[in-house]
Amino acid sequence: MSTVDGRAADVDVERFVADGFLKIEEAFPRAVGDRIRESLWEQIGLSPDRPSEWVKPVIWATDQTGQGPFGEAIRSPKIAAALDQIAGKDGWIPRGSVGMAPIRFPHPEDAGDTGWHIDQNDPGPDGAWGIVSPRPRTMLVLLLYSEVTEQDAPTRIRVGSHLDMARALEPYGERGLPFHESGPVMDAAGADRPLALATGLPGDAYLCHPFLVHAAQPHHGTRPRFMSQIPFFLSEPLRAGESTPLSRAVRLGLAG
Repeated sequence: MSTVDGRAADVDVERFVADGFLKIEEAFPRAVGDRIRESLWEQIGLSPDRPSEWVKPVIWATDQTGQGPFGEAIRSPKIAAALDQIAGKDGWIPRGSVGMAPIRFPHPEDAGDTGWHIDQNDPGPDGAWGIVSPRPRTMLVLLLYSEVTEQDAPTRIRVGSHLDMARALEPYGERGLPFHESGPVMDAAGADRPLALATGLPGDAYLCHPFLVHAAQPHHGTRPRFMSQIPFFLSEPLRAGESTPLSRAVRLGLAG
């Protein structure tokens, strides 16, 4: 697993190319993650001290302003430096807000959203965000706001599956594949790959290749898991012929 431990120069881009993801430890201060968690508790009207009120497996909160600790997280210099190295300087577009934040609770029911997938990465011809494209326009960044152990519903990652997805999506060309038709493709891609879990502490982040196959899972711990899963727009749709680590990974997958 690739890790940035404090210096942007330590980004292991070759490991990102091979594995399809990169963990950044303390991408933003732990205290910022704590403040975001407090804000989200207030937003959803629940409390860490009243577990009897945690009656849903997942609640979706949101940040649309990018103010306060949300802004400190999304404009992290560490994340920006890592994105520069992975997507290229000026190859990605800064975000103004965090957006959606799924909060997963210990709960006996499955939330029904735990299938293997890659994110919808192209708006498609009608702008409805229903397309999985071999020319993605976004890459995924996960921000952790709470401690996430193996029991706390960490995102599951098929290590190296981005290489399989590059080959699987290439035949669909510029039109891409409607997300609602993509299930069998996602289930098959990287099915034999090793698994990694997006565990960590408040302030940690994961940068993921657009083709990385990942999935949520039910929560088996005792503390709710707070995080955001953020699409960062690329300046141009990703193509294999470019020199960035993002593009080199696509070339590697197509050559496999």
